[in-house]
Amino acid sequence: MQPTSLTTALGLSVMFAGVAGVLAAEPVMRDVATHDQLVAAMRKAEPGDPMKQLAVAKGGNAAVVKGEDPSVVNKPKSLLGESDIISFDGLATLVPKRAILQIPAGYAERIKIAPGVKIVGWADFYALNRGWITTVEVSRVQAEGVQPLAEEIKKQMTKSRNLVVATYQGGPISLLPPKPPVESTNKQP
Repeated sequence: MQPTSLTTALGLSVMFAGVAGVLAAEPVMRDVATHDQLVAAMRKAEPGDPMKQLAVAKGGNAAVVKGEDPSVVNKPKSLLGESDIISFDGLATLVPKRAILQIPAGYAERIKIAPGVKIVGWADFYALNRGWITTVEVSRVQAEGVQPLAEEIKKQMTKSRNLVVATYQGGPISLLPPKPPVESTNKQP
């Protein structure tokens, strides 16, 4: 035999020995559930709300839910009632109330909806109207009213002839009025 034939023969004999060992092992036999057994198991299982089952498992009573009724506490709000509308040239967009920081006299008619306008997202509207809209990027702390706007920004806004909109990460955001500073309760002599 040639050396290549010898290695091939040895490889094949090792492979056949491994296959013979696998075939020699006894296969494990199990009974298969019948259709009737599956139907009986399904009927026995209690269908229900998994959230209620979780409440019962944690020791609560699924029938009694404590706390206020979410449908009463979280009344839906009107999107138009919570927004200002900016419209121009057949397009309009919604921004949150208090997001518009300055409305010059010439642009007052653009802060209402005109009949027949198409509502578009802020990014599309702003891209088409950058010439007369200026944005002021604010931090989350400034939007919450904890930190006031910088005096430099306020001065620039008074000089601007554009509509000024507060933005956070590129999107319009309400700018809450400044909160009074919290006084410390620990007074030291």
